[in-house]
Amino acid sequence: MHRRHLLNLILASAAFALPFGVSATQIRNARLWHSDDKLRLVFDLSGPVQFKTFTLSSPERLIIDLSGANLSGDFSQLALNNTVIRSIRSGHYGQGDTRIVLDLSAPVQLNSFQLPPQDGQGHRLVLDMKTATPMQIAAAPIPEPIIDKAHPKRDIIVVVDPGHGGKDPGAVGAKGEREKDVVLSIAQLLAKRLKREKGYDVKLVRNDDFFVPLRKRVEIARKHNADMFISVHADAAPRLTASGASVYCLSEGGATSATARFMAQRENGADLLGATSLLNLKDKDPMLAGVILDMSMNATIAASLQLGSTVLGSLAGITTLHQKRVEQAGFAVLKSPDVPSILVETGFISNARDSQRLVTARHQQAVADGLFEGLQRYFQKNPPLNSYVAWQQEQKKAQA
Repeated sequence: MHRRHLLNLILASAAFALPFGVSATQIRNARLWHSDDKLRLVFDLSGPVQFKTFTLSSPERLIIDLSGANLSGDFSQLALNNTVIRSIRSGHYGQGDTRIVLDLSAPVQLNSFQLPPQDGQGHRLVLDMKTATPMQIAAAPIPEPIIDKAHPKRDIIVVVDPGHGGKDPGAVGAKGEREKDVVLSIAQLLAKRLKREKGYDVKLVRNDDFFVPLRKRVEIARKHNADMFISVHADAAPRLTASGASVYCLSEGGATSATARFMAQRENGADLLGATSLLNLKDKDPMLAGVILDMSMNATIAASLQLGSTVLGSLAGITTLHQKRVEQAGFAVLKSPDVPSILVETGFISNARDSQRLVTARHQQAVADGLFEGLQRYFQKNPPLNSYVAWQQEQKKAQA
């Protein structure tokens, strides 16, 4: 699910009491009634749920996707004989979502809605199905194009941030190589590769040699509703022998290593950023605002670590690694509360061998390709809600 969308859902529910532990909605049970004119299928839920439905033909199927829901019951007790439903199956997809597939013997007209707790009943998702008549079937458009047209299939938005720029050259190598020039070239190559890939859109924080404050870089990512933010660097290290690429994520606590701490302090300078200022929490109770911020930050950092690990794995085949794990520290540029963010050190410009490679067009292209491969692999496994990549995954699973 898109982090911004998740945050909006949390904020929308802020008027209700917030439990200390937040868990996924449970699909506890399913019940079935049928009469002469319709069939009603009811799912008993532990809470409200976001859902969508669509149909597929050849063979006929009704698909129900429930976001952030887990199946704790089963459908074995349902009597499906003499109904349009031949079988029911379910499975997981995306991150913590559940897909339920009804195999049908004929097309149906569907009316779906949720019911709140009342009369001793809990939350329920209700599906009313009527078997379509031959005339209705003949008059109806082909199902597949309807699904294709209805799905937003939006682009995944990646914001690429070439570090430093303008009055801030970043690190400088022994022969005058400037970090700001190297990372701008790599970022532009990455952006060009992303633009060629269907389902992706890319925004560059800077596309020329000018300075952008750290706070502004984060604001740019949020302004574009980014699905991810990647800051590209080629820093200097305290030891000239330090070499290789590394990937960093935000840490709300201490740094995971002395190098990570050094890098964060070097990048942050005096331009520090408070994540609370990026969320619309001014009208919320301070304790509730703190809980919402923690929930959002924890989810975002977890996604960032997963993203960083995938990118690091892709870079391993291209260059040496300074660290074989994703490091964490308090990087100001990574403090977006709802956008997974990573900082990639493509190498150390203070190291003679790294610097020699970083200024070559061939190595810059190889690094950009590695970054793209890592991002693509991550989004194939974790497609954002309503994205073209998510739609591709849905089609594959529905046809399986």
